[in-house]
Amino acid sequence: MKLKLSTGLMSLTAASLLTFAGTAVAVEPIKMRWASDHSGPPHPAAIAEVYFAEKLEEKLPGSKVQIFWANSLYNIPQGVKALTQGNLEMLTGQFGKTASSEPYANVMLGAGKLTTPGAIGKLDTTLTYKAVADLMSKKHQITLLASGDMSMYMGIGGTKSRYLSPDDFKGSKVRSMGPAENALLSSLGANPQAMAFGDVPSALQTGVIDGLLTSLGGFNAVKEQAPYFSVAGLNGIVGDYYWFGASQKWWNRLSKTQQAAVSDVFYNDFLPFQRAINFCADKRIVKQFQTTDKSAPGIYIMTPEESAAIKIAEGGATNEWIKSKVDEKGGKLVNAFELEAAQLVAANPIGSSALEKIDCSQYDNVFARYTKGGALTGAKDRK
Repeated sequence: MKLKLSTGLMSLTAASLLTFAGTAVAVEPIKMRWASDHSGPPHPAAIAEVYFAEKLEEKLPGSKVQIFWANSLYNIPQGVKALTQGNLEMLTGQFGKTASSEPYANVMLGAGKLTTPGAIGKLDTTLTYKAVADLMSKKHQITLLASGDMSMYMGIGGTKSRYLSPDDFKGSKVRSMGPAENALLSSLGANPQAMAFGDVPSALQTGVIDGLLTSLGGFNAVKEQAPYFSVAGLNGIVGDYYWFGASQKWWNRLSKTQQAAVSDVFYNDFLPFQRAINFCADKRIVKQFQTTDKSAPGIYIMTPEESAAIKIAEGGATNEWIKSKVDEKGGKLVNAFELEAAQLVAANPIGSSALEKIDCSQYDNVFARYTKGGALTGAKDRK
């Protein structure tokens, strides 16, 4: 199943009229649920999901988009099953967290692969992504509408000191986001502790972990407990991505005009906004907390030499772990993506993408809406 924008589709009035070949057609409202495991606003992914909901409800008055954050409805493996069964309409997934349901979801993971905004933005153009999307469609009856940007500055936070060289990891208990990151941490001599982010604050407080792999947003949430945050450039320590999926059972129950309306909002409103708000959220946090003093708290961006030392020490451990969990065809996809990623980075160097030239001040009012005391700030759902 493919979701395509219908030729000639245009929004006319607030009365939910769409035009097809010159004929005005009334569109029935849509009731749907969107689940994710990330936290609610001010998390940029949550802000983008609210944007989708408001745009669809504006386009089709009477519609209602319920959003469930922080596993309040389903975690990602449960959400995959619910999409397949038609018990959920849409899900923000994460490839690494999908692997327990579909091992092939791991084949694009790994640090140091897509390392520029332009390359990350073209993940969907790779043959590897298309192969995974085809498998999700045929095996799980889920349409991957698109991939989505996570924080481009995924990194590692430390409680007492900064992780910079491979030696800094040895013997340290570090939170990972999933098994693929366990392979990276183990190769560096750390003791990986996979856990949901909701368990991180207490684990830091009690000393269960000494540090954590997380996003800039995650750092912002625990910066008092793990103030020493290091990033090895874009995707230099962790490389994972969101995917946005729709249940084919649900989609097939929609009318053609409803499908066209959802497609229009998703591709023309939501997806550009999701990438922009994520990028600008990163910039805001880096601007506020960046430091060039390695011994001081804050966000430190490693030099190319420091980043290279991490990659050399990892030595391909992540790829080898992924290959151990898939068949021969899956292993070939891991190798293929390595090549495709290198080609995308070469074709889309730093500074070449439109995203990097965006004026983030245009989103100041959006971020202001989700400051402390906002209606959805810290919420677990939008009902």
